[in-house]
Amino acid sequence: MPRYKLTLEYDGTPFVGWQRQENGPSVQGCLATAIKAFSGEEVVPRGAGRTDAGVHALGQVVHFDLAKGWPPDKVRDALNAQLRPDPVSVLACEKAAEDFDARFSAAARHYLYRIVNRRSPLALDRDRAWGVFRALDAEEMHQAAQVLIGNHDFSTFRSAECQAASPVKTLDRLVVSRDGEEIRIEASARSFLHNQVRSMVGSLKLVGEGKWEAADLERALAARDRSACGPVAPPYGLYLVKVDY
Repeated sequence: MPRYKLTLEYDGTPFVGWQRQENGPSVQGCLATAIKAFSGEEVVPRGAGRTDAGVHALGQVVHFDLAKGWPPDKVRDALNAQLRPDPVSVLACEKAAEDFDARFSAAARHYLYRIVNRRSPLALDRDRAWGVFRALDAEEMHQAAQVLIGNHDFSTFRSAECQAASPVKTLDRLVVSRDGEEIRIEASARSFLHNQVRSMVGSLKLVGEGKWEAADLERALAARDRSACGPVAPPYGLYLVKVDY
């Protein structure tokens, strides 16, 4: 039974998230419907990251098995034809080893959070970036972000709904940079807690506004208490960029 590995791009705006749920359309559900439409087989595609409602992907990785072998290019094109008009695109398809698992085989996940920092509201980037109208100091944000690098108990930056067995994670990279009006926050780790990136971004915004300093972020981390976290950043500025294997 051949196993297929897909790389997906999607706009998370109309979805309840990656995972299939009863309260609305999901990326997983749309992909499962498309797979059945072209192959006649009912499968549950497995994703590398369970993105929340409104979160986007530039490089989500998925795997699934089919009883019949199809050329990967045929699978890619057939799925893209079936997925229209949903904002989901199969960028690549390849055959994978039978023990490949999009989630558990991942060595690193890379996320991007986009902030547009200007006085005027967003038009083209609405639902694709967080519009912050108070001036932010990206350099201060970057310097403060470095206290989060390494192996820590990230309970402060963990959703109450997080199902991870442990709050301890190793954050490999957290970079804040500015390009004109856009502030980009890039985070890399083998895995993340539920809402971890958005929680860190919300706290870093307080640093950028001058309300917090690096020491405040360090104290929040050490508190291991959700109530010590700053406001959680909205989902629509977050992108799953790439997954390494």
